[in-house]
Amino acid sequence: MNKNGRTLPLRVSGQVRQNLRNLFIEGAFCSAMIGFTDQYITPFALALKATSAQIGMLAAFPSFISSLIQLKSADVTEHLKSRVRFITIFIFFHALMYIPILLVPFIFKENQVLWLILFVTIMASFNAFPGPAWTSLMSDHIPSKSRGKYFGWRNRLLGIITVASAVLAGFILNIFGKDNLTGFVIILAFACLARFISWSFLRKMYEPPLKITKEHYFTFWEFIRRIKKSNFAKFVLYAASISFAVSMSGPFFAVYMLRDLNFNYITYMVVTISAIVSTLLAMGIWGKHADVVGNMRVIRLTSFLIPLAPILWLFSHNIVYLILIQLFAGFIWAGYNLSVFNFVYDAVMPEKRTRCVSYFNVINGCAICIGSLTGGFLAKNLPAVFGYKLLTLFLLSGILRAIFVISILPLIKEVRRVENISSLDLFFSVTRLRPIGVEGGKLLKPKF
Repeated sequence: MNKNGRTLPLRVSGQVRQNLRNLFIEGAFCSAMIGFTDQYITPFALALKATSAQIGMLAAFPSFISSLIQLKSADVTEHLKSRVRFITIFIFFHALMYIPILLVPFIFKENQVLWLILFVTIMASFNAFPGPAWTSLMSDHIPSKSRGKYFGWRNRLLGIITVASAVLAGFILNIFGKDNLTGFVIILAFACLARFISWSFLRKMYEPPLKITKEHYFTFWEFIRRIKKSNFAKFVLYAASISFAVSMSGPFFAVYMLRDLNFNYITYMVVTISAIVSTLLAMGIWGKHADVVGNMRVIRLTSFLIPLAPILWLFSHNIVYLILIQLFAGFIWAGYNLSVFNFVYDAVMPEKRTRCVSYFNVINGCAICIGSLTGGFLAKNLPAVFGYKLLTLFLLSGILRAIFVISILPLIKEVRRVENISSLDLFFSVTRLRPIGVEGGKLLKPKF
């Protein structure tokens, strides 16, 4: 904060600034909730004796149901005539759902994993349903030329809170050990409290006016039919394809570490957190570059590296090696995820944004569901590589990612005017290996 009290990397009005401050505080407690939850739901299921198929279901069903209900997200937003009201109603119920989840081991003596899947699915649906409205609301506050910088800054700071919460959760679980569920009850209770606090700050937001007319309305099937002509529709197809390939292996890295390699919770936490730490360090760098060279340029570069992330797991299970892989993966995913998020803002007009984000999430969620179920089936039926069936699954996931990158990504175009720079020069600039690049014999000096 400077002498004028500025804490945000943007020049905005006082009302918008107050809203962004409330959103940042809300995001801080939401990040704490994520740290206590995201990396530990699968270990919780494993502690309840979940099978590989059930781990696939735990990843698939929440994504599938929460994506389907978003088909009506825009309609509900328009009916309530308030994005803030829509968001706060469902986030309250999202926070409330932590209570039955943490009570699963005590209430149910049989089918505990199935009850966990049910409650996590309901909770995820409450969280996802107002998601497009939140995205639309955020986009009203951030100028298009500053989104990469702002979200890179915001995500980096909030990510620190996520890491701190995840580290604390790992130590709590390690204190009680793998055979004791008390640690999971404690960290889920912390997550519940953090979510209720974040909900209280969401209630303080004001909402800029947004006028939506009939000409901005289009159905999900009209969106699907435009997939051959629409640049944004092709982008959605590509992002969903990558999500499908990633979700085939994503839920099973925890299974591989905790069950196959028999890591304790501290070791699991260190390896897992490595990717998040790398993401935090890289987020701001990617954001500044994306503002200049465009989100699609960042997506292209990171997409060609994404297939390597699961394949590298095949060659060693040495902890230091796995940490290095995670650092690499976190660096790549930081650029990809940030640019995918911001490309939606660039490609869609504000009046259509809630509906387009809803349809994007529907298709992406269905892809995650199918990928997770496929991974759950293949995890026990594939032949082993280097002694582990899950390593075969990781290899297959990497190959599919590469196929989608080669076949679909070239069809998508950038939607705004940006600096012209090659992917190689962008790589050198992001990694600080070379401060300037060469394109067609001409020195480039990107405004990074």
